[in-house]
Amino acid sequence: MTLVLVHGNPEASAIWDPLVDELRRDDVIRVSLPGFGAPIPPGFACTITGYRDFLASAIESLDGPVDLVGHDVGGSTTIALAMTRPDLLTSWASDSIGVFDPGYEWHPLARGWQTPGVGEASVAEWTGGDEDQRLALAAGLGATGSVAAALADALNADMGRAILQFYRSAAQPAMARLGESLEQAAARPGLALIPTADTFVGSVESRHSSAARAGATAIELPGLGHRWMLDDPALSARALESFWDGLAA
Repeated sequence: MTLVLVHGNPEASAIWDPLVDELRRDDVIRVSLPGFGAPIPPGFACTITGYRDFLASAIESLDGPVDLVGHDVGGSTTIALAMTRPDLLTSWASDSIGVFDPGYEWHPLARGWQTPGVGEASVAEWTGGDEDQRLALAAGLGATGSVAAALADALNADMGRAILQFYRSAAQPAMARLGESLEQAAARPGLALIPTADTFVGSVESRHSSAARAGATAIELPGLGHRWMLDDPALSARALESFWDGLAA
């Protein structure tokens, strides 16, 4: 069986390195969504459905169904796939289930990206700096060493384009409408990772509520923030392995 990891914004697949070092698995594949550490193919739409279909195609190329773990944009894409293509999955885990709550409101950064003019200026500031500025941004996300260098390298024009297209496709009421089908994610065993200090994906209570609707196990990661895999990779690995061990039992 294969474990597929899908990261988010503004990131690259190296963000998983500390977590992978802690996992007791050697079957790990990292998938980078177009624009987030990977080129954008000609004509590709960096939207909710575009990323969902891209991820489906990536998994279809592998041998059999997979354990899928998604974070941030990768996390909402994971759930979108779980709702529509359960045949591709053995299990799924996501830290972004709260964005499907009917009352979810996007965080201020996202609302800026969704605003014409404001969004363009914001992504230009993120992706247009020199290497030192981009490294400083990566450090602000909690990355160090080779992980920070990889994140800084991924901050380019493609990422700016991807950020604007994705978040504008996901402006409300788009996520609330998708969330109307959240119960369909129960077709495969799911895990809602709930880092309690994460302020980007809704309240802890709304994440628990959405997990219940999706038939998913909910595991809190006390005190960890949005990039829980960097905050405490060992604790994060044990949470995932506890979920997988339960399925095996």
